[in-house]
Amino acid sequence: MYLAIITLPLLGSIASGLFGRKIGVTGAQLITSSLVILTTLLAIAAYFEAGFHFDSLTVLIVSCLVHIYSIGYMSHDPRGRHNQRFFSYLSLFTWFMIILVTSENLLLMFVGQPFSAGVGICSYLLVNF
Repeated sequence: MYLAIITLPLLGSIASGLFGRKIGVTGAQLITSSLVILTTLLAIAAYFEAGFHFDSLTVLIVSCLVHIYSIGYMSHDPRGRHNQRFFSYLSLFTWFMIILVTSENLLLMFVGQPFSAGVGICSYLLVNF
């Protein structure tokens, strides 16, 4: 279950990024948002310590709300054909943030330094979208 919590946003990002043109805007929105919602539900169900610390579910809940809000917000984008890429970046950002924020100890935080770079890169891509 923990592996699913960690990998579902990444899978949504990959699916939206690779198959964005085939699945369309609605498909990308549905896939990425559904996987983040599923990740949130799995994290709530797995509320005990085992390598990753899920004491504060705020990041997942806020990410879930951001995905839901983004569907309506991006529906009015004049460049609607690029929404798949936006949702791919958003889901990848969520994955990096989950890994970074749920680190239970300093060793995982130190090993997770590339994830903080990933958060920065995804933030840059989302801000410049």
